[in-house]
Amino acid sequence: MARLDRLTVYPVKGLDGIELEAAAVREGGTLAHDREFALFDADGEVVNGKRTDRVHDLETDYEPSTATLSVTAPDGDRRRFDLEADREAAAAWFGDFFDADLSLERDASLGFVDRREMGPSVISTATLETVASWFDGTTVDGVRRRLRANVEIGGVDPFWEDRFVGEDAPAFEVGDVRFEGVTPCGRCVVPQRDPDTGEPTDGFRQRFVEKREATFPDWADRDAFDHYYTLMIIARVPERDRGCTLTVGEPVETGRQ
Repeated sequence: MARLDRLTVYPVKGLDGIELEAAAVREGGTLAHDREFALFDADGEVVNGKRTDRVHDLETDYEPSTATLSVTAPDGDRRRFDLEADREAAAAWFGDFFDADLSLERDASLGFVDRREMGPSVISTATLETVASWFDGTTVDGVRRRLRANVEIGGVDPFWEDRFVGEDAPAFEVGDVRFEGVTPCGRCVVPQRDPDTGEPTDGFRQRFVEKREATFPDWADRDAFDHYYTLMIIARVPERDRGCTLTVGEPVETGRQ
């Protein structure tokens, strides 16, 4: 049976995610705590994995109940910051690490997501397993960390999520929350890197595109995809369902258009 297997949010944009057993849908349509904070330089440009592979050198964790961010640097330096009270201290520490004048900003209503008019990203566990099989020595969790999806669906076929974008695409429901597919997610440079070391995987993009084309589902709307370097979808939660809570283990049902 299709079910919600995993919820992952990324409290500080570009840094590590945390798994949740339950997550509310914010008024902006994204998941609570997802990209709630982001580092910006003096020019207002965000610091993330697209911009620098140094984000892979940091290990981070976040406790939502206390807004506490834990950071471990490559040299073993460990810090804890209360992001309710010590955001300036955290920004200064990250500024030293990235050698830039940084501020740590907060957006609790929407988060600093790339597609601000959309909502959570969605992928199936079977998709992650299939992609992991394309690359020797790559684990499912490694692919999960490369792709950084919010909502992971179990009990379905690989590329299940592809059916929810394109002309006449249906929606799906997780418990009482409706998800409407908006667009496939074209990938950037981040999935090409080892999530632990930041080192690029040789030939990643070429092999990914070849395998993606070879395994593209017959039932998906090919016209909805601009290219084959695309995986997972970005969905929208209707306003009426915002404020509801998603819980791991809830059933997933495909709805009507």
